[in-house]
Amino acid sequence: MTVNIAGKNLEITPAIRERIEFKFKKLEKYQVQLINKHAVISTEPNRQFKVEASATIPGGQLVASAEHDDMYGAITEVYQKLERQLNKQTHKPSARRASHCDKPELPEEAEA
Repeated sequence: MTVNIAGKNLEITPAIRERIEFKFKKLEKYQVQLINKHAVISTEPNRQFKVEASATIPGGQLVASAEHDDMYGAITEVYQKLERQLNKQTHKPSARRASHCDKPELPEEAEA
């Protein structure tokens, strides 16, 4: 499992790389193949961290970004957004849509 991780105005340490790979690995519980995984971490001038992540799946693409004062908080927020999208994508075919089948009507009881 390779995750392309880039840093803008920031050096990617082994701890950062490990955290991002761990979060992408947690997405495997949905049993969907993540084809291309990318993450970009940058520091903003106002000392906020911005994390952008994307992953390609057979049915489309997942994209999320988050800004946070804490870098690990931003990574967690991006993971939660990706997880929400992946959950929605995997359960979409089995979601219960408005069924147009006719329900059998109950026979009216005769008054005695």
